[in-house]
Amino acid sequence: MTTIAPIVPGTTARRAGEVDNLATYLSFGLAYVVGHGAAAVSHGADPLVRLPGWLPLTLLGIGLAVGTVNATIAATRAQRGAGKPEALAGKLLGAAWITGFTALFLAITGLSAAIDHPELQAMLWPAGSSLVVGLLYLAEGVARRNALHYTLGTCLVLVAGVSFLFGTPGLFWILAVVGGFAYAVAAVLERRRLARV
Repeated sequence: MTTIAPIVPGTTARRAGEVDNLATYLSFGLAYVVGHGAAAVSHGADPLVRLPGWLPLTLLGIGLAVGTVNATIAATRAQRGAGKPEALAGKLLGAAWITGFTALFLAITGLSAAIDHPELQAMLWPAGSSLVVGLLYLAEGVARRNALHYTLGTCLVLVAGVSFLFGTPGLFWILAVVGGFAYAVAAVLERRRLARV
């Protein structure tokens, strides 16, 4: 005789391989708002606030590091109980993050060496990182059949592309406001998605 565990109100049983992205979305959203926001208010001909050049990058880096740790924890938890195909997909997606950011580093380093433009790296790193993250979210959304993750990836890719049109500090404003808002909306929708899973 098989027994079925009772469903406790307020808890949900998630299928194996399901990733809880809530903490990741909140972390990255804060990183965008605080890090890119600090760069937005401190750059330009007449900045709103004078900040040391290292501070916005440090704030962004801390936020992205926290988001990366949260994403890694969520992906590791999702691997528990996952079948071989799902586990392999998770490992390949994890490796794609390393590949994507290595390629971005090489591209920015090469372009900076070939083109003598002081603001080039200030534009390429934030927008390029958003582009890489967005493309990886698209791939993860497809592999995990997660439409919300895919949609957030689409938004980030488009935001990154549009931000290049505005130079600095406009690029930082676009990333902070639109990118931060996209993550905030995704966090709200993720909570609802997880309640249904």
